[in-house]
Amino acid sequence: MLAADIRARFLAYFAKNGHAVRPSSALVPADDPTLLFTNAGMVQFKKVFLGMEEAPDGKRRATTSQKCVRAGGKHNDLEQVGHTARHHTFFEMLGNFSFGDYFKREAIRFAWEFVTEDLKIPREHLRVTVFHEDDEARQLWKEEAGLPDNRIYGLGAKDNFWQMADTGPCGPCTEIYVDLAKMAADWAFPADASGEWTNTDLVEYSLDAFVEGAEAGRFLEIWNLVFMQFDRQPDGTLVPLPKPSVDTGAGLERIAAVMQGVTNNFHTDGFRPLITKVEEIVGIKYPYRPGVGLGKAHDASGKEIDPASFRVLADHARAVGFLLADGVFPSNDGRGYVLRRILRRAVRHAWLLGRREPTLVHVVETLIESMRDTYPELHVRRKHILETTRAEEERFLATIDAGMTRFEEMAPESSTQGSSRLRGTISGEDAFRLYDTFGFPIDLTELMARERGYLVDISGFEQALAAQRKQSQEERKSKQLTVSADDFADPTQWTHDQQHAEALGRFVGYEVIEVDSVVTAVRQLTDGRVAVMLRETPFYAESGGQVSDQGEIRGDGWSVSVTEVRKMDGRIAAIGTATAEVTFGRAHASVPRERRNDTERHHTATHLLHAALRKVLGEHVHQAGSLVAPDRLRFDFTHHGPVTAEQLAAIEADVNAGVWASAPVTIQEESYTDAVARGAMALFGEKYGDVVRVVEIPRLSVELCGGTHVRNTSEIGLVRIVSESGVAAGVRRIEAVAGPRAFHFMADRERALLQVAARLKVPMSGMTSGGEQIEKKLDGLLDERRQLEKRLEEAMRGGAQGGGLAQQLAAKANDVAGTRLVASRVAVPDAKALQALGDAVREALGSGVAVLGAALADGKGALLAVATDDVRERGLRADAIVREVAATVGGRGGGKPHMAQAGVEVAQLDSALAAAGEIVSRLADAK
Repeated sequence: MLAADIRARFLAYFAKNGHAVRPSSALVPADDPTLLFTNAGMVQFKKVFLGMEEAPDGKRRATTSQKCVRAGGKHNDLEQVGHTARHHTFFEMLGNFSFGDYFKREAIRFAWEFVTEDLKIPREHLRVTVFHEDDEARQLWKEEAGLPDNRIYGLGAKDNFWQMADTGPCGPCTEIYVDLAKMAADWAFPADASGEWTNTDLVEYSLDAFVEGAEAGRFLEIWNLVFMQFDRQPDGTLVPLPKPSVDTGAGLERIAAVMQGVTNNFHTDGFRPLITKVEEIVGIKYPYRPGVGLGKAHDASGKEIDPASFRVLADHARAVGFLLADGVFPSNDGRGYVLRRILRRAVRHAWLLGRREPTLVHVVETLIESMRDTYPELHVRRKHILETTRAEEERFLATIDAGMTRFEEMAPESSTQGSSRLRGTISGEDAFRLYDTFGFPIDLTELMARERGYLVDISGFEQALAAQRKQSQEERKSKQLTVSADDFADPTQWTHDQQHAEALGRFVGYEVIEVDSVVTAVRQLTDGRVAVMLRETPFYAESGGQVSDQGEIRGDGWSVSVTEVRKMDGRIAAIGTATAEVTFGRAHASVPRERRNDTERHHTATHLLHAALRKVLGEHVHQAGSLVAPDRLRFDFTHHGPVTAEQLAAIEADVNAGVWASAPVTIQEESYTDAVARGAMALFGEKYGDVVRVVEIPRLSVELCGGTHVRNTSEIGLVRIVSESGVAAGVRRIEAVAGPRAFHFMADRERALLQVAARLKVPMSGMTSGGEQIEKKLDGLLDERRQLEKRLEEAMRGGAQGGGLAQQLAAKANDVAGTRLVASRVAVPDAKALQALGDAVREALGSGVAVLGAALADGKGALLAVATDDVRERGLRADAIVREVAATVGGRGGGKPHMAQAGVEVAQLDSALAAAGEIVSRLADAK
């Protein structure tokens, strides 16, 4: 039975039994900052189980086939993947859930009925476990399944008691096991296996034999039924829940292995196409034979290959494809770093199979084709998934060879250090260098070291990493003059008006930019400024990329020029310089209208830009950072490679089309679930509450956003893109201006163009821009320059008559320690011309060295050294010569053995050239 059939049968069975079939949630938990990834079927129902939300659509029974990833945080199986039969980074978990509806009896009956009647697994090959104190579950298995007591095994809390946290919902588990020795055609006992559990003639096994067999893989757990029965108190007391619930999880890959008669999940239909694709790409056969098992793999030269690499590539292709489809993007922290680790681990295993070019991308493509019907998001984001995978592979392949070479030096296979078991330790600094310079995730370095018998100084690595982060933080801090968050949040440093102690500093800036309010708290800051809290405030505190408002607060005999706004426990404080002591009581606060309007224009333009980027470049584009200020906007987004000029033009045109559509900008609050369900864009990694603020531009953009915006897109007026650049691997940046700033930007450009036109003597009049005439004139000038450069080069080389400058200089060469030397000052316009002359002199010399000095047109002095092939073989290198010659007058330089350059003061050129003979003589004698 294929995995797709098992999935369909499972969902159909529970739908028939009154369960609502719910779609798989995304691998990025929507509103759960405690999890890196969705790692179990119950994650999307977590708030329901905690009593924080009602059951979806009011239905108290649900069933799902949930996408899961376990590759980071508490649940991290990454290192085991490929080396065991059942560890995966990505897998599917089938589940049925009761939210205070049915409980143990029905859950046990459903599970037993599905396994024995729908899947038709023989009853005699099944066994179950229960929590050893759960007599109720034991009895129910006897009643509902007819199992004898000696096929129901009681295990301890470690195996059969579940809890969400140290306190809160918890309860006993019961699990269903299958005997693979009876179900798998390729089952084989380990060579050294012995004891009761290895006897296949027995019908029943003791508890110890069952546990030993389960640990060895003979008895395979396929389904775990969790009974949420208690509420654990801080003192450990278990209080019965008023509405006990059921949460179950059945591994699709495990059930597929059972139903297809194999012992290894990687030999099921879900992985076979992927492994076949790896075979095609690397040209090596994966050594599995149905009914026989796993053998040995060899490359074309006969060298033995670890077949685990095939399995790693197949597994990691699944994780990479689904994570990219769900919006995770490779980066150096958080979820993105986990994805990058998975990608780079796959690249390393392809490298072990002899591949030196992108490999995983082809396996991911096969994944998309094989699972697109079940998970359409794979097909929808196909282009993004493949482009990102290929780009990440190419990026790591660019450094992996050098990194592996460095690793070989750190951890040689034939080391004589230590005992035969532990050869040595890779220092923290070396491990950090592999990470920082060559892109090796630390767990990859650990894995490779362990394979060679080495340890890694993790503490030293973390110290080096922390030192780098501290340096980066200090560099950032040195560029900012602001109040630290920790210092600012100290409540003891504030003086409060007791009459208004509970005033929350409510933000009213969405509606007004001026307000009569009351001062509720004051704090004197160490830099001479003051922080003020108001009962109501119009000042927006920096958030979501939008910078803080500025403005003024006026009180009785005092005023504060506000330059910064901060939040403290939800309260907003304005910071600035006061003209006199700030007193409690009435005050008037205002934000300059022009500044706020310009900020709003740029913020709404950012939303239009985000939508246009996704429209033109693809839906893989997601926000990766932003800045919204009165004078500009900056938008970082996920994308591979530069955006072309044509694409930028299309993006800018699309943004302005939205501006000129005069579309209303509507803002409303609604539940997070409803907003996301109707397509609102949420930032990955951002924490949202149950109720969110939704900013919508009909037919153009819907985003979750707490910033300030225009009322109608026409208020923006105009948007111009100023620049596009790369800021990190896979992250691009666009800077733009809107409204009056865009007008001034265009006016400045036009003035510059008019100046160019005037210098070129191109007429600019009427409605024409003169652009074509300017372009034509420039083409003519550039062509003329190329002709002049060609004639200059010919003149330096001597031309047809052989009387050029290069020939003249070569003819004046002196013999220095058996080497012909030219040391002369020359007249050339720039460094390019100096290098061309140097080439010509080297050619004219035939054998020898030349040191040329020139005062360039930009006012700088330059030295150039050249050396012919024969003298380089004798040790006279141009880079060594120019370094020493320049050093005699305090200059510095370098280059290649045949040509090198240095910068010196123009006034020192002659002195430097005078020293060339002695230096060449000394270097020649040294050889």
